[in-house]
Amino acid sequence: MENELSTVEQRLIEAQAAEAIRTCYDPEIPVNIFDLGLIYEVKANEKGEVHIVMTLTSPHCPAAQVLPKEVETKVQAVPGVRGVHVEVTWTPGWNPSMMSEAAKLELGF
Repeated sequence: MENELSTVEQRLIEAQAAEAIRTCYDPEIPVNIFDLGLIYEVKANEKGEVHIVMTLTSPHCPAAQVLPKEVETKVQAVPGVRGVHVEVTWTPGWNPSMMSEAAKLELGF
């Protein structure tokens, strides 16, 4: 099929999408949502469509309506991305052990 992305191009889009997501912050926490461990998966297919599985710190998170849309908008701006689907899941539930080492240091964990 013409215009299909190679595996290398897909991985590049995934890496660039992850960097775009690192510019998204939970308004109550001074660490980006990628390093907080809220992003479970970033996967690009051969068509340039990116599927993101994410969670929030709690079902009652004030940013529940805003963060998934922000992630979608920022990933859509990555060169080569032809579509974005953000799936919010509550399984597994988020906990502080999911944070990167840098996030733990930043927040004093």
